[in-house]
Amino acid sequence: MSLIEWKDSYSIGIPAVDYEHQALILLINELHDDLMQRGTNQRTQQFFGELFARVSAHFALEEGVMRDLGFDEYQSHKEEHETLLDGIRDMMDLAEQQGSCEEQRLSEMLDTWFSEHFRNQDARLHRFLNQKKK
Repeated sequence: MSLIEWKDSYSIGIPAVDYEHQALILLINELHDDLMQRGTNQRTQQFFGELFARVSAHFALEEGVMRDLGFDEYQSHKEEHETLLDGIRDMMDLAEQQGSCEEQRLSEMLDTWFSEHFRNQDARLHRFLNQKKK
């Protein structure tokens, strides 16, 4: 079962960013399913490492686009990105200390964060882009 479902409303209108959003959701769902089935400590650390690397790379792309476009809410958007990365780091540390991860907490954090982030921050970026096109 998928943790996060792609919705057309998540699209912001920049093909490279939308593609990465879809790919990131697919990756999270695949990694999450694998983790739920084989939740070994080694697999948990691999999960977090891959998740952190891919999310960081995506945020760098998105933040570069926002800077280039002069997005007026860049700083708050970037801070929200950093909050998610901090949360992933915290869960990585906890999983390493305990030898496992709280899968339910991770699932809830990722699902809530992505849904809210797409609905709020990315929606603002989408509106900004639409206004710039006019």
